[in-house]
Amino acid sequence: MIDRAARGRLIPKFKEGTAQKVSNAILSATAGVASFIFSLGAFLYITRLNEQIVASIVAGLFCLLVSYIASERPNSQSARALSALGDRLLAVEQGDLTSPAPKVVRETMPKLATAVDSLFAEVRASIENAHALGMYDPVTSLPNRLHFRAEADKLLAARAPETMAAMLFVDLDRFKNVNDSLGHARGDQLLIMVANRLRVVVTAEVGEGQAGRPLLARLAGDEFTIFFPEIETAADAERVARRIALAISEPFELHGHSMDIGASVGVALSPEHGVAIESLMRAADIAMYRAKNAGGGRYCLFSEDLAAEHQRKVDTEAALSEAVQRGEFLLALQPQLSFSTGEVVGAEALLRWNHPREGMRLPGTFIPIAEQTGIIAEIGDWVVAEVASMLVEWQSQGIDRRIAFNVSPRQLDRADFFQRLRTTFADAGVPLSMIELEFTESAAMECSELVLDEIAALRRDGAWVAIDDFGTGYSNLARLRAMPLDRVKLDPSLIADIETSEKARVVVQAVVQLIKGVGAGVVAEAVENAAQADILRAMGCETVQGFVFAEPMFEEEYLEWTQNADRGSRSVA
Repeated sequence: MIDRAARGRLIPKFKEGTAQKVSNAILSATAGVASFIFSLGAFLYITRLNEQIVASIVAGLFCLLVSYIASERPNSQSARALSALGDRLLAVEQGDLTSPAPKVVRETMPKLATAVDSLFAEVRASIENAHALGMYDPVTSLPNRLHFRAEADKLLAARAPETMAAMLFVDLDRFKNVNDSLGHARGDQLLIMVANRLRVVVTAEVGEGQAGRPLLARLAGDEFTIFFPEIETAADAERVARRIALAISEPFELHGHSMDIGASVGVALSPEHGVAIESLMRAADIAMYRAKNAGGGRYCLFSEDLAAEHQRKVDTEAALSEAVQRGEFLLALQPQLSFSTGEVVGAEALLRWNHPREGMRLPGTFIPIAEQTGIIAEIGDWVVAEVASMLVEWQSQGIDRRIAFNVSPRQLDRADFFQRLRTTFADAGVPLSMIELEFTESAAMECSELVLDEIAALRRDGAWVAIDDFGTGYSNLARLRAMPLDRVKLDPSLIADIETSEKARVVVQAVVQLIKGVGAGVVAEAVENAAQADILRAMGCETVQGFVFAEPMFEEEYLEWTQNADRGSRSVA
């Protein structure tokens, strides 16, 4: 059975078809009657045969014409409607999505006209939705990068020349830990909460009489930005940045977890730091990274000094990418002496960069940048190869001394690092007992169990393992006890003032006992005077390295120095 709704849709169609049939029937009947009257009059009043024939032919043609008109009338009207509809559809190419269906279509095919109007309405709605998705962040509903730049450009162009504008970059601290521990879904919820706190800060600024409404956006990941088209002074911009840092520093309650993340905020001002959105964003970004490198949870105002420092960093990155190929790196060797015998027990290989314009550069001026960019992995490969080559030459001369070198956390991230290291020394014919791998304290505490297994395998095969700069980071004592380890090197900051500070001596003594407790030897580096050396020897340090005995030197000088040391049987005991 046909339900009521379907019957309701069929009745108008039935009525429309019936009306068309009735109209055609009336037109055909009229044509027949007219033809009959014409023929009857012709036969009544025309007596000649040839005239009757002509009249019959004319009457027949007239009847045929009327019948043709009756049959073709609906078809020609439909054709006109379809032609008009085609013209309307072609108008879409010119961007016309708002004009209704043509009048002739509405009169001839009302259902089709309604369907066309509905279709265009749906297309317009879909385009508007796509535009919204393309201009707003789906997680926080804030404007995205594209929308922000377009709107900020307009606001900056519309401001009065004498007014000041401010750009704030906000980057969350430790947000990655949330994603890693709780998952990306919880991370998105945290981003929503951060966006709400930022809205509160912005709303408070507007409430305090801010002339132009600030523009808040989420650029990407955990990066947010706020643009103030009008701000009174630089102090006002810093005040807002401080409020943001304080607001984000408050713990977030997330499904029973208290999350402490913090935020680093960079501030740039217009026109002082740029008159275009691109330059302001770049300046704020540089300032934000300075705040993050300073420990996070704070703000930084852009300055010319920051700009110069950033440019030096960019230049260093560019030069580092080609330094290995150009052969600009060198290894300096600093002797390590035994406290008990005074003998040279080995050396640490220290990297030097012979810059073509700036001369010899120390690691502190370029290693952090190499770590950030990942170039350190390539530099590390060069160090391994250079140490292997150096030890091959020493073996040929009968020199049997170990060389220690640093391993970057970036190198440990490479799945093939340990195999490549083994292959390099095996191909050179150098036993692993001739090398000592130094890992930073943070890398040693954070490396995976798989990496620990690889380190343990190297140690079983003869390589020495050491922790460098111990005392600068958080140490997991359980990890320290379980780690395959031969020596621990005290960070220079621990021993800097042990000859003048009782507290420093107490701390160092405790650290030395801790290291000995896990079965490792103690190396004191950066020892600068005899007083420090005497104290460290009394505390139980086995090995010393520092200016008090020898500065870093290149290979030829090192070999000569060690030969003199051997001949003189030098003792530090």
